[in-house]
Amino acid sequence: MTGVKIPAHLQPYIDALGEDLGIEFLLSFGGSYVYLSERPQARSPVVELLGEELSITLARSVGAGSFRVPVGKPFIARHFRAKRWTINAIARKLHVTDVTVRGWLKQADTRQLSLL
Repeated sequence: MTGVKIPAHLQPYIDALGEDLGIEFLLSFGGSYVYLSERPQARSPVVELLGEELSITLARSVGAGSFRVPVGKPFIARHFRAKRWTINAIARKLHVTDVTVRGWLKQADTRQLSLL
């Protein structure tokens, strides 16, 4: 774990899949509809990415059915930055500008309360 605070709406995905695979899932399916089932079919794009066992685990964590997967790019940017990715590399991966990434990273810093 990178120690990056996980937003509540992404928590079920990260809990079920772990940070790295959860982020890969969000990058692959974020913003689109998916169908999760506790009895998935082998031809499902979710099963192709995760395998049958993890697809079932995700369906149990998030809930079975059809729904839109959240995008989660600000969290993903913070995750990659904690792994020492450059801002430009993050921007390329997330298909956004470096200015957008800097804004997300700065926004995360300003929410932190001062300890002094």
